[in-house]
Amino acid sequence: MSTEDKAVARSNELGELLRASMADKPFNELFAVSLDAHGFELIGDALLDALEQRGFTLDDFDAVGALTAAAVPMVTAVMHAAHARGREIDGFVMDFVYPSIKGPSISGKRVVLLDSWLSEKSYVQTSSLVTLRNGNELSLDFSVVEHEGAQVVAIASLIGGVSGGNADTSSIKVINPVSGEDRNLPFVRAFDEDELRDSTSSTAKKAN
Repeated sequence: MSTEDKAVARSNELGELLRASMADKPFNELFAVSLDAHGFELIGDALLDALEQRGFTLDDFDAVGALTAAAVPMVTAVMHAAHARGREIDGFVMDFVYPSIKGPSISGKRVVLLDSWLSEKSYVQTSSLVTLRNGNELSLDFSVVEHEGAQVVAIASLIGGVSGGNADTSSIKVINPVSGEDRNLPFVRAFDEDELRDSTSSTAKKAN
């Protein structure tokens, strides 16, 4: 089996784990997958592969940050996968008790912000998901990271979804609440929410 075929097989395997975890749920934090020993390994590669498909190499960022508690295992998964590919990537966690970050200093670093399931449809269930509707919370994340002296190069999510129709799904607009500066950040998703749900529905119909 070629390297490309192996990557596809691993992606399909992770997709099955995610479909099983999200079945009949409007949203969950995916801990059943991200804290599973094999799922953890698959997630790291899936997120790096998704970033690579959008044109980001491991040389384009220095750290990955968790937007929510659910994304913390994904930060460590990406760090682990990057190490296996010969690159050392730092990790950090957003802390809103006092707006700051937990982890090594990110001053002067290029960072990718990570979440587990970033979707407008699921915004009610978890704090950072409201960002795809009105930008408030993610804008705060963005401003905190910039205040720490880092540059946000992209936002990535294991599962992603935005409103249908002709909506631009490739970027997210954020506004620095301090400076008023707005920016469109690349939005990278390893799996599309609608595609996972459609596959889940199709499987259920066949079973019936």
